[in-house]
Amino acid sequence: MDQTTLNCAVVDDSTLQRLSIVKLINEHPSLKLAAQYNSAEEAKEGLTSQQIDLVFLDIEMPRVSGFDLLDDMTQKPQIIFVTGKTKYAFKAFDYDAIDYLRKPIAKDRFLNAVHKAIVNYKLRNEEGFDDEDFIFVKSNLKKRKVFLSELKYVEALGDYVKLVTEHDSLVVLSTMKAFEQILPEDRFLRIHKSYIVNLDKVQRYNSKQIELENQSLPLSRNRKTDLVAALAAAAGKA
Repeated sequence: MDQTTLNCAVVDDSTLQRLSIVKLINEHPSLKLAAQYNSAEEAKEGLTSQQIDLVFLDIEMPRVSGFDLLDDMTQKPQIIFVTGKTKYAFKAFDYDAIDYLRKPIAKDRFLNAVHKAIVNYKLRNEEGFDDEDFIFVKSNLKKRKVFLSELKYVEALGDYVKLVTEHDSLVVLSTMKAFEQILPEDRFLRIHKSYIVNLDKVQRYNSKQIELENQSLPLSRNRKTDLVAALAAAAGKA
């Protein structure tokens, strides 16, 4: 499945705050910066002239607020509000905001908000889905949808398994064997008694380990041949 990419705009009258959000956007693999504006007036004209999927919108701006901007727009993209004050939180959700981030923005809160936006975008565009795009798992007594394109690897933890995604990790009461059967074999491979890896996430490997972005996982000696064949098959399908 092709990686989802959301075109983003940042609207904030603070240059420093705008640059900090732009940096977070540029570091995220599923976000693309399409525009940035230092006022609501400038943004109103720009947002109607191009395809924007997600806006990081400051609330308090001179002359025209973030709320005023949305009131003037007939077609609204997904919105993540950004502000230094909590007093606007309830009103923000009257605008069906994806999330509400307080300045200064913590990276983990930013990633969590973006993850919600990506999930919402995919659900809005379900014509791009098929049954293999996601699985449901039960974690902390709740059913969670896990997108396979975002699942990096599965790790054995005794009677549990840990699913590590691009955004977070989930602990599920299950077995590695069960996940071997659930996950599509052309996209995932068990590389060790304790690890199943998403083949799309493998960047390098040697006889002892594989490397993902910022992580290394052990590779069983008898699994290297399987890994080479699986990566070749995946490359042939791409």
